[in-house]
Amino acid sequence: MNRLFYSLVLTLLLPVVLAYLLWRSRKAPAYRQRWGERLGLTLPKVNDAIVVHCASMGETLAAVPLIEALRARYPDKPVLVTSFTPSGSEQVKQRFGDSVAHAYLPLDLPFITRRFIRRVRPAMVVLMETELWPNLIHQCHRQRVPVMLSNARMSERSARGYARFPRLTRPMLGELDAVAAQSAEDGARLVTLGLDPAKLTICGSLKFDLDLSRANLADLRQAREQGFGQRKIWCAGSTHPGEFEQALSAHRALLRLHPDLLLLLVPRHPEQFDHAEALAQQAGFVTARRSGGDSVDESVQVVIGDTMGELLTLYGLADAAFVGGSLIERGGHNPLEPAALGKPVLMGPHFFNFQEIGQALLQAGGMTLVNNADELADQLEHLLSLRKQAEQMGHQGQRVVDTNRGATERQLALASSLL
Repeated sequence: MNRLFYSLVLTLLLPVVLAYLLWRSRKAPAYRQRWGERLGLTLPKVNDAIVVHCASMGETLAAVPLIEALRARYPDKPVLVTSFTPSGSEQVKQRFGDSVAHAYLPLDLPFITRRFIRRVRPAMVVLMETELWPNLIHQCHRQRVPVMLSNARMSERSARGYARFPRLTRPMLGELDAVAAQSAEDGARLVTLGLDPAKLTICGSLKFDLDLSRANLADLRQAREQGFGQRKIWCAGSTHPGEFEQALSAHRALLRLHPDLLLLLVPRHPEQFDHAEALAQQAGFVTARRSGGDSVDESVQVVIGDTMGELLTLYGLADAAFVGGSLIERGGHNPLEPAALGKPVLMGPHFFNFQEIGQALLQAGGMTLVNNADELADQLEHLLSLRKQAEQMGHQGQRVVDTNRGATERQLALASSLL
């Protein structure tokens, strides 16, 4: 498959893509809004902007330190942050308000991306992590707009997928101007796929550069005491269907030994909030929602984390954290968030989206793997009962985060060289 064939297939699939967005809007109404932006009909009113594309909430959170650094370095240049999902869009608004321009990135069709680039005339485009859009990259290359792939990662699984289409992948990577890879392994896979090694810089992950001041940590301790008293708490964050059930099963087993234990169950996607709550209630747990208020009655056994952009806070309220997307084959989500807060981290075996980060935490003793609900309950029981060991595990993970900071400055320098 080359780019022209890719474009033809995407054009033919356009009705299917729009139907999919409508289907998603059943549970997340925001998917049926702002279609003019997705089709390139409604364009943001900025020129000569630094465009940073973060597809969803996870990429947006990772990009925050780089976006803030770019704004500080280039105060006279507008920043346009684009996303593809409503949760990513909401995160941009929460984090930056009106200080940056924001829009959905149009669908990757040649006539749409051409119009977008010609009208916006970006000074530079920064694509986050794995956001490789062949037509967008090609149109930028044609119109001499530098493109940087920031915080780039490429798992073995993703690399195998891209390798199936060398006539599409190799020219696309050839038109990138710079790549800031999270690790040498990510960089090596990109070079194997066709990236010019001269364009590659190993910068580390922006996810290590979480802004956690002592004041933040003190606020979390105070919020925990005010909202939950002296109860023991564990958080199952960024969870998916198939993991809700396992977290609830582990919680049931733990309640036999810790009757006042509280589970903060945080679905990855907003459209799963109701489903997670229904499962908890069907399982017989006294259940509340985080959006209902900060104070939780002592009878509540499960709180559904249904507030956007608050996962870091919920990890901070807990004694231990399970990071989801890992007991099912989703590749896992970011374990650095609880690790940076000094929390012991548990993950399932499927963490290939964070392979190098996960291995670093495992080797340092800051993370433990579990394969099912029984192992999750056993490890949590160990952490809740042996507090000194749990604290030591948290310190080990926190040390990994602290020793790997600095990716923001390295990626900012690379972006500056293109501007």
